[in-house]
Amino acid sequence: MANAIRVRFCPSPTGNPHVGLVRTALFNWAFARHNQGTFVFRIEDTDAARDSEESYQQLLDSMRWLGFTWDEGPEIGGPHAPYRQSQRMDVYRDIAERLVANGNAYPCYCTAEELDERREAARAAGRPSGYDGHCRDLTAEQKQAYEAEGRSHIVRFRMPDEATTFTDLVRGEITVQAENVTDYGIVRANGAPLYTLVNPVDDALMEITHVLRGEDLLSSTPRQIALYKALIELGVAKEIPAFGHLPYVMGEGNKKLSKRDPQASLNLYRERGFLPEGLLNYLSLLGWSFSADQDVFSIEDMVEKFDIADVNANPARFDLKKAESINADHIRMLDPKAFAEACEPWLAAPQANWAPEDFDRAAWEAIAPYAQTRVTVLSDITANVDFLFLKEPVLDEASWAKAMKEGSDALLVTAREKLDAADWSDPESLKNAVLTAGEAHGLKLGKAQAPVRVAVTGRTIGLPLFESLQILGKEKTLARVDAALAKLAG
Repeated sequence: MANAIRVRFCPSPTGNPHVGLVRTALFNWAFARHNQGTFVFRIEDTDAARDSEESYQQLLDSMRWLGFTWDEGPEIGGPHAPYRQSQRMDVYRDIAERLVANGNAYPCYCTAEELDERREAARAAGRPSGYDGHCRDLTAEQKQAYEAEGRSHIVRFRMPDEATTFTDLVRGEITVQAENVTDYGIVRANGAPLYTLVNPVDDALMEITHVLRGEDLLSSTPRQIALYKALIELGVAKEIPAFGHLPYVMGEGNKKLSKRDPQASLNLYRERGFLPEGLLNYLSLLGWSFSADQDVFSIEDMVEKFDIADVNANPARFDLKKAESINADHIRMLDPKAFAEACEPWLAAPQANWAPEDFDRAAWEAIAPYAQTRVTVLSDITANVDFLFLKEPVLDEASWAKAMKEGSDALLVTAREKLDAADWSDPESLKNAVLTAGEAHGLKLGKAQAPVRVAVTGRTIGLPLFESLQILGKEKTLARVDAALAKLAG
């Protein structure tokens, strides 16, 4: 199909993936899937000093964990392979040479000191301080003289002298005056191509139709449009893609969320036990909305409804509490068996604080449906169920002080008697045992069950108490009440 939509996601393999990067991937992927288009995954790894194989593998792993399938890219190939820019250097070198030969680019011999000096002079005179075109029209003799001095050169692209106007898919029509976009470098002095060259060249060769990327790259769009026009002249590009610049993701203090912010790391959410569906649902709301009255939805529903025209240009604030709340909703939506399986990594070392041989799978499967309604992230599960698998509960001293008021020992003695006589096949019988013990001491159920809960689980807050007692079993429950009584007596 001639007008088939093709989008790309092209991260650099440096450090941990960032949630803003994931949001960009999500919008590109959803746009491609909604339009039955092609999602190209490309690796921007031309910076040997910063890129690493470890980060590359981490990127692939993260994409798989998030559920992003790609139609062309690493490991699956495609008609425009290779999809790692480090393996495409001959392509960039050839096109850079053709741009110079065509007059669209030129060698620039200016030193860093000379550039700084001229920028300072321009600022002092109140003029724009971008590159002043010093080497734009050097004669062959001038170039030879610079070469004879032993000067190295970069390659600069020659920007047009007129304004650039384009229609941004998110922001509408944008015009940038020529004086605000000066000639820019596309090849370093060592011959290495720059991002400013390689990304538009790859987009052209891979026939990308829509470039959806962060707002921070908006200022480079006039440069890329000018380069596209030159690539069309060379027969490298067929058309200029449509551009859409996604809103900033803001962190604390309404500052742009940076890679260095702790809450920016994708790994943090994965390690805490966010579900991919929950995290993607939340990230989709950073600049887009499903409907005025619905924040929780499946990724399939998002794909069905996603339209880049509905993306809001205003910055979006990252709200961790809302992200957690949406993730909790997705946990509730899981099939109980799927929930139990998803928790498995947190039920074993190093997350679990019990010995492997003390893990009771039957007890876990019995408690899992109750836990599913209480956890916000999967890592919460460890503290919620550890009382089942530890020889003694982890005692929270604040909980103990709050629950064990004067008279708690007498209450626990009565509660033990009632529990000993209760029907342990029925949680309701255990509830009645504690209820009647409380009534004997002038306490309602809420006050009566607090000392029992802390004695058995170590905390005042947790899973439904009487179902927990039943799953723990009569012998262990009574032994823990006895231990609490001994502590109170001591």
